[in-house]
Amino acid sequence: MLNKKFSSYVAIVLSVFALLGSGYFWGYRIGSENPRRIIAQGVTGIDSRSQNGDFNTFWETWELIDENYLRSDKVSGKDRIYGSIKGLVNSLGDPYSQFFTPEEAKKFEEDVQGVFSGIGAEIGIRKNQLTIISPLKNSPAEKAGIKAGDWILKINSTSTDGMPTEKAVTLIRGPEGTVATLNIYREGWDKPKDFEITRRQIEVPTLETEMKGDYAHISLYSFNANASKLFYEAVRDAINKNAKGIILDLRNNPGGYLEVAVNLAGYFVEPGSVVVSENDRTKTIDTFKSSGNGALKDFPVVVLVNGGSASASEILAGALRDLRGIKLIGETTFGKGTVQQLKELSDGSEFKVTIAHWVLPSGKTLESGGLKPDYEVELTDKDIEAKKDPQFEKAVEIIKQL
Repeated sequence: MLNKKFSSYVAIVLSVFALLGSGYFWGYRIGSENPRRIIAQGVTGIDSRSQNGDFNTFWETWELIDENYLRSDKVSGKDRIYGSIKGLVNSLGDPYSQFFTPEEAKKFEEDVQGVFSGIGAEIGIRKNQLTIISPLKNSPAEKAGIKAGDWILKINSTSTDGMPTEKAVTLIRGPEGTVATLNIYREGWDKPKDFEITRRQIEVPTLETEMKGDYAHISLYSFNANASKLFYEAVRDAINKNAKGIILDLRNNPGGYLEVAVNLAGYFVEPGSVVVSENDRTKTIDTFKSSGNGALKDFPVVVLVNGGSASASEILAGALRDLRGIKLIGETTFGKGTVQQLKELSDGSEFKVTIAHWVLPSGKTLESGGLKPDYEVELTDKDIEAKKDPQFEKAVEIIKQL
């Protein structure tokens, strides 16, 4: 509070400020020449590598939390360290590099295995906004009307502004039978809408196939560990049924294992063809070549893609177009053009870190706007309601010309 007699003591106060100012100056100078060294009690794992940077500010903050924070006794040292590591990883500004605590690492492994409880949608960060990459086939998200490219503005009334994907996953997941409410904005809408989606056990689908007249329609939903075997069976069945061509449907396929994409490309291109390359920060190139027998290298093929086609889907689609001139039909792909590697840390936590760019045979990197189809065909909400698929119809039209 200001003293009401302040005006009568101006000279005195100014004198005091002058003394304080000189004291601050000398204190700052002495402090700079003799920086304070803080010892953090109860913290292990500190070695000489910590001396490569100035960690004083970090430990000062740690000490201030101990001394001042209202609920400091409820935040463990481990929680603080994990929070600090997440901040370190977030400082990279890369939405695909993530730190997982041991509990989060377990959930991530469940994702890879393809079984978990949730709404069944792949999410990611695009243009600094939490976005639906693709809803899974027959998932609660797909049945509720969620589409690839939708922006998630809120999850259960919590704003997603600046929210990392691992936090979003935690909020969206939940016990089977409970409801997750997503506030969604879609291009062309006047305002966002709420979608109430009942969670259930999710099993990530892999592949479906059916004959459409003289052509085999192979829908590949994931490049998981089962995809290679199931794709071989689908191709074998198509040949046994005298299919005249294959419509390979990669719409809403968010990707998976690189090795699977390279393996499947081997059916369609000459053996030993470079399917994709990795360009890391040192500009060293690793190449991945097809090892199959090229059994379908002369077989008529077209590929369906959309905004939910990402990562391994884009690699396969892009390689088939670059190496064989196979036509892409649908909408521009997601544009997931970087390589991540999972590093296990000493306490069971994990670090997923971006290590390289994908580079297609043409030299194109997938980050530069995704893959633009040769025949751009939109699939509208009205088409879906009317159970029409103009993208597939265009694919049939094109493959008949081959």
